Amino acid sequence: MRAKTPKVVIIGAGIGGLAAALRLSHQGCDVTVLDMHGAPGGKMRTVPSQAGPVDAGPTVLTMRPVFEALFADIGETLDDHLTLKPLETLARHYWDDGTCLDLAADPAQSLKNVTDAFGAQAGREFAAFSNRAKRLFDAFDAPMMQTAEPDQLAVTKTVLRQPRLIGDMAPHRTLAGLLKTSFSDPRLAQLFGRYATYVGGSPYQSPAILSLIWQAEARGVWSVKGGMHQLACTISDLAEARGATFTYNTKATRITRQNGRITGVQTLAAHIPADIVLFNGDPRALSTGLLGEAPQKAVDTAHVTPRSLSAYVHAFAAAPSGVDLVHHTVFFAQDPRAEFAELAKGEMPTDATLYLCAQDHGTLAPDATQRFEIIMNGPPIPRDPAKEKAPCQTQIFNRLRHFGLNFDPIPGPETLTTPAEFDALFPASQGSLYGRSPHGLMAAFKRPTARTKLPGLYLCGGGAHPGAGVPMATLSAAHAAAAIMTDHASTLTSRQTATPGGMSMGSATAEPKRSLS
Repeated sequence: MRAKTPKVVIIGAGIGGLAAALRLSHQGCDVTVLDMHGAPGGKMRTVPSQAGPVDAGPTVLTMRPVFEALFADIGETLDDHLTLKPLETLARHYWDDGTCLDLAADPAQSLKNVTDAFGAQAGREFAAFSNRAKRLFDAFDAPMMQTAEPDQLAVTKTVLRQPRLIGDMAPHRTLAGLLKTSFSDPRLAQLFGRYATYVGGSPYQSPAILSLIWQAEARGVWSVKGGMHQLACTISDLAEARGATFTYNTKATRITRQNGRITGVQTLAAHIPADIVLFNGDPRALSTGLLGEAPQKAVDTAHVTPRSLSAYVHAFAAAPSGVDLVHHTVFFAQDPRAEFAELAKGEMPTDATLYLCAQDHGTLAPDATQRFEIIMNGPPIPRDPAKEKAPCQTQIFNRLRHFGLNFDPIPGPETLTTPAEFDALFPASQGSLYGRSPHGLMAAFKRPTARTKLPGLYLCGGGAHPGAGVPMATLSAAHAAAAIMTDHASTLTSRQTATPGGMSMGSATAEPKRSLS
């Protein structure tokens, strides 16, 4: 006699919700995905332009093995569904004094470029810093990122087995403090301090261990044919082929329960019954009561505050001129300390580092009309966009003209998304794009994990463990799917054991653990 097929409702079609929908539908669950927007992707969104849809969210694909594992676990091969191109130049960097530095996929080339631009001593410092980042990444990948619930004891044992890690971690120092002593040239300290913003933090408040983020990028950066949004569309298509149902332009208003257990999700139009709800929005939406009283205490407030950074994002099409661009190009602020001081006060920075993604780089003539995304760090507290758009737009393009970069036509304020608008797009986020702030040595242990205090309610996405970013959100989906499959094993159909290539219930990324329910 077949057991009951569990009905799972996933709120949010961001990369975490999509990857979870794919895993769970492959395992035989009855999966329905709800999203208030009109297409899959969440923050991995696009906006229209005269050159076609332009990415207006994440632009950097790193940690390719995470995505290879996702496809392998459902019996597919990544390369059969997506065309990923490895970038020879990871990123190009410009400073006001005219210095230009390319970091390359080839470590030897990166070392040569650093040495040529900054001197032999800088080259030695870069090599030492890169080795340090590699040791940290290798040491903490398994006990932190690949583990469903980070265990301080397991981390401690890892450090005790490799005492050198204590010095590498620099536990009582900020990332900026570590970089100040790692590099004699402040420009290199500024460059690697920027990696704290990858997870929504300031290098002056984030722990030194975040230096390992450089290693995630150093292991390879890929562009996705069709843009990053194509990744979201491909995963949703695969999930749909396995029986998952996607309902867009549908806002969840309440998570319902009866007798202490989840019963479904209320939308503006209907109540959708469910045995399990997987929330792929900002976890703060639960603790603030945005989804009703039932899940309000499912996530501790300390797991969603303080908040990470937001951003001002331009997405547009234009013809560039004046500066040699690559797929990822960075134009540094004159004074990084001033930039992050203004952000810490909740103010739009007046001298900010600008990141530019040339989405069509290498496929069109350099001076052709093509698609671009420009990102400037912003504070998490939303402000009145009517008062920010025009000054921000003017500031960004004046700054780029200072470097010699011009666009024709110059994009208008309507191409800009502000922190306040991100708050509207992703309710209760306060505009924060990365969930909880990474500031403080123990921040990594304070993010909510897949299981919550409410039986039947689970979390995934960039606001949950292991953290922000496309690979991390994809890993969170693996953790959530494994938790659901473990906790509800007695109700599953036989498909979970019959499907080839299925997710192992005892895999390193999905270690079974007793449910809090």
